[in-house]
Amino acid sequence: MKARVHVMLKDGVLDPQGEAVRHALGSLGFSGVEGVRMGKVIELELQATDAAQAEAEVRQMCERLLANTVIEKYTVEIA
Repeated sequence: MKARVHVMLKDGVLDPQGEAVRHALGSLGFSGVEGVRMGKVIELELQATDAAQAEAEVRQMCERLLANTVIEKYTVEIA
């Protein structure tokens, strides 16, 4: 079973990397970009066979290691 976790900064948290990318895009002539938010995608290969159990386990991983829940939000997809 595979899991995919999308981690993004929460709304209102300053994103200096996203701002640097927005500025660089403007320098390259892409003037229509008003904002950029950077995040990360984590793909996990799991031995679990039960999707609900796998999702619960991945959420625990996010809470304990994969995401800084003070400033980041995350979503979990199980496939």
